[in-house]
Amino acid sequence: MAVATYTKTGTKAKTAAKLPKTVFAEEIGSHQLLHQAFEAYRANGRQRLAQTLDRGEVRGGGRKPWRQKGTGRARHGSIRSPIWRTGGVTFGPSANRNYSRSISKQAKRQSVRQALSIAAEAGAIKVVSAVDFKDGKTKTAAGFFAKIDADRGVLLVVNDKTDNIVRATNNLGFVSVVQATYLNVYKILTSHNIVIEQSALETLEAWLTTKETK
Repeated sequence: MAVATYTKTGTKAKTAAKLPKTVFAEEIGSHQLLHQAFEAYRANGRQRLAQTLDRGEVRGGGRKPWRQKGTGRARHGSIRSPIWRTGGVTFGPSANRNYSRSISKQAKRQSVRQALSIAAEAGAIKVVSAVDFKDGKTKTAAGFFAKIDADRGVLLVVNDKTDNIVRATNNLGFVSVVQATYLNVYKILTSHNIVIEQSALETLEAWLTTKETK
């Protein structure tokens, strides 16, 4: 599959790059694996912020609020009880909860191939011969993306995430930079334009077609 190819200055190249079928032509029987990888990424990035106190952690309540009998009121042993307004919370969220999910390396790589195949089918992938922001200026990076008609939701896949590339794209809110071997389903499916460096394309092919040996 041939896709639009650009030089490092943003001009369109005369010869179009071909995407390897082993990576960008993955058959998708169902979207179950994609969903699993997508949710795993979100779960693994989830912060455990919600925290409630159970009755053993609430302050006070060391003595019985009132005597057991003779007051005409219901009996209570402690103000820490969950039925009290300031009492503990039963089965509330805890910061000790583990939200992480794991999938095998082979499943992860297959899901990335499936996501890239969907992006290629949708015409969202562009290839650039090299990413060269030597001056590290935002203006240079913005001009480059304007030339290749990538003005929103850009995922820039590079072989080496250099300081100049990071500095030039840091202030561009619509650009996200990722190293080829750290590419994931979430980044691919939430991007409108996927710009891949030529050397990163070769790295992707080598990484995504490698079979794990036990």
